[in-house]
Amino acid sequence: MRVYIYVDGLAMPSNPGTGTFGYAIYDGDRKLSEGEGLAGYGVTNNFAEYTALVEGLKRARELGIEGDVVVRSDSKLLVGQMGEGWEVKGGGYVSKLKEARDLTREFGSISFEWIPREKNGEADLLSRIAYDKHKHGKPG
Repeated sequence: MRVYIYVDGLAMPSNPGTGTFGYAIYDGDRKLSEGEGLAGYGVTNNFAEYTALVEGLKRARELGIEGDVVVRSDSKLLVGQMGEGWEVKGGGYVSKLKEARDLTREFGSISFEWIPREKNGEADLLSRIAYDKHKHGKPG
């Protein structure tokens, strides 16, 4: 079974800002799960993107998915660093990147695919729903 995980994150109203994420997991045309939530306050868009990936991978693991996973994202940085060996120069998101890399080891086969924003509408919408829920929050 090939599973697709669509991920997206955002930081608003500025970058850094209130970071939120969304993900959707599919087996073909059948949705297995979706989720959205808060990545943090005063975080970057990249941190939110990687949080979406981490949370999507954790959920896939909970569902018992073990292999043949394709992660789809409209973040060229995430796809490049996770799947194409792009250099990681640093930044506030590196802890999430490392967590994501650790999680990928739990799947037999995992690949990363860049998709245009228009093809990532569901994960984008979920991240915006999460932002609407958390936009008035204050950093702890």
